[in-house]
This record gives sequence, C-alpha cells and structure tokens, in this order.
Amino acid sequence: MGVVYLIRHGQASFGAEDYDQLSETGFVQARVLGEALKTRLPRLDAVVAGTLTRHRQTAETCLSAMGVDLLPTRSPGFNEFDHDELVVRHTPRYANHAALAEDLASAPEPRRAFQALFTEAVARWVAGKHDAEYTEPWPVFRERCLRALDSLIHGLGPSKTALVFTSGGPVTAICQQLLQIPDEHAFRLNWTLANCGVTKVIYSERGRYLSSLNEHTHFEGANQALITYR
Repeated sequence: MGVVYLIRHGQASFGAEDYDQLSETGFVQARVLGEALKTRLPRLDAVVAGTLTRHRQTAETCLSAMGVDLLPTRSPGFNEFDHDELVVRHTPRYANHAALAEDLASAPEPRRAFQALFTEAVARWVAGKHDAEYTEPWPVFRERCLRALDSLIHGLGPSKTALVFTSGGPVTAICQQLLQIPDEHAFRLNWTLANCGVTKVIYSERGRYLSSLNEHTHFEGANQALITYR
C-alpha cells in the first residue's frame, strides 16, 4: 500500500501586497509540522511541491525540521486556482485592487468580509454557468489536479511514500473525486482545511482511497494558536 500525504501550505500573507509569501505564523506552522512528521515518517521516497512561493517555503521549512535533504520536485499541477480572477469575475470593479482594499478596510471584520465575498465567488465558478469567463474553469482545474496525482502515483510505483506541498483547492478537488461529492458541496471541505493540515491518500492496484482528511492534531494543545484557515 502506497501513501501520498497532501499538505496544505502554511498561513500566507493575507492583506499584504504579495499574498504568496508565508507569514511569520506560516513559517512556525511548517516547522511544527516537520517536527511532528519526523518520527511519523521514517521513510520518504519523494517530495513534490507546487510552484508557488508559499508551497516552496512550506516545503523547505518542514523538510528542514524533519532532517530530510530531499529536494522537492516542482509540479504546477498542484498549484492553486487564481483566486484574484474569481473575485474579479464575481465583482468586476475589484479589478481595481484599491477598491477591494477600501471596502474590506471599512468592514467591521475584514477577514470575515473577504471570506463571504470569496465564498460567493467560488460558488459562481463551480456552478458552471460562466465557464467561458474563466482562464481555468472548475472542471479544468479539477482535472488538472487529478492528473497531477495520477502522474505522481504512476512515477512512484507500488508501496511508496510521498509528501505533496500544495493548496486547499487541489486538496478539495482530489477529495471530492475520492468521496464522490457533488460540485455544489465540494467547497464545504475547503473552508475547513487548516494551514499545514495533512490529508492522507492511500493507493494500490485496487484504487485510491481517502484515509484521513485535514489532520492537524500537531497544532492542538500547546500549539492551539497555530490553527489558521487562510
């Protein structure tokens, strides 16, 4: 039985000019995760990461804490969807980032306001009624993520163990297919995925199966403050 661990990146820099950087908390999350995986995974056959900066930073920090010197293979198949495009297609005036920043700054709770907006933008994307407007419609994105997993497993061969540093979108797409969740409910998974949470997919000649979803017990107890979702 082979195993692929899908790891969502650490907390990114919400509200900063460049979102695609780990925050200070994100680096701590990746280190704590690595320390937790060090004894859990005595053997590691491959490491893969998406090509985004937050994927690379999470991988490097986690692997360093594990004492693993494998260099991650970069795979764009595990990259996140373009959240900026989804927001702009939902609310075209937000093509002007200053307008979005101004509206969020005036909200009583900017993070909650953005989450509400983003939830609506994702629902529009997944519904399939406006596919022609998107560079990567939901079905295309999902297929891209599933192909990336297929390619990894075929390259690994039987009874191997791999880490994949990715984002919540690919984890959602893969789990949706494994659990056969309808499109309209798929992102109920995404909203609960913790930063540096671990999702375990097992595979054999009989197929692929979801073994565990969004494990983040390494952040419970003394590390409770490290549980974040964006």
